[in-house]
Amino acid sequence: MSFLAALFGCNKQPQHPSDTISTRDGGSLTFHFYAHASLAVEVDGKWIYIDPVMVHANYSRLKKADVILVTHHHSDHFDAVAVDELSTRTTEILCDRTAAEAFEMNCHTMRPGSVATPIEGLKVEAVAAYNTSEGHTKFHPREREDCGYVLTIGGTRIYVAGDTEPTKEMKALKNIDVAFLPVNQPYTMTVEQAVEAVKAIQPTLFYPYHYGQVEETTDLEALKAQLEGITEVRIFPME
Repeated sequence: MSFLAALFGCNKQPQHPSDTISTRDGGSLTFHFYAHASLAVEVDGKWIYIDPVMVHANYSRLKKADVILVTHHHSDHFDAVAVDELSTRTTEILCDRTAAEAFEMNCHTMRPGSVATPIEGLKVEAVAAYNTSEGHTKFHPREREDCGYVLTIGGTRIYVAGDTEPTKEMKALKNIDVAFLPVNQPYTMTVEQAVEAVKAIQPTLFYPYHYGQVEETTDLEALKAQLEGITEVRIFPME
């Protein structure tokens, strides 16, 4: 390493907030929080990225992906450059139908109800993601088949909802251990809708995500207060 690289840490990976939890089988996994809807799950040396976007992280300096999940084609969720930066010849890419049309590379097209096992130890189930409120359905129409995903790792079920409001498909989910639900308006959930969703799916742990970057500020403290005694809420910076 050169003197300047050592001095300024040029060869170090960027630091982002993270949180480690135990899995049902006695193992552990770590969530990495970048910004907005961009996340990663690290488990047993494998890296699973969800909706990577270059403005949220310098993906060229992060660990390469074993799996990449894309929920839908909006630019704050789908960035072909970020996907390319993270990919190797063995990376498995799973994406919704509309984003799949933009890929020149191979990817697995997921539709609501699809199930995939892209790598050993990971099961991915696609869940419909769409708006339900009057005047908002144009943002994420049901017929476009945007996706959220349930990841099963070590027996632990992790729901990453994508852009959605509470839907019948979401409320039908069972045995969710961890939930990432979007809370920004007017595009996804209000605080009240997020509370409704948490009460319906009853996760043990809830991470609000996909907030900020819009005019209307999400009252995260009010959200946490309304869920006191219902589930554990952990808030990490995602703006």
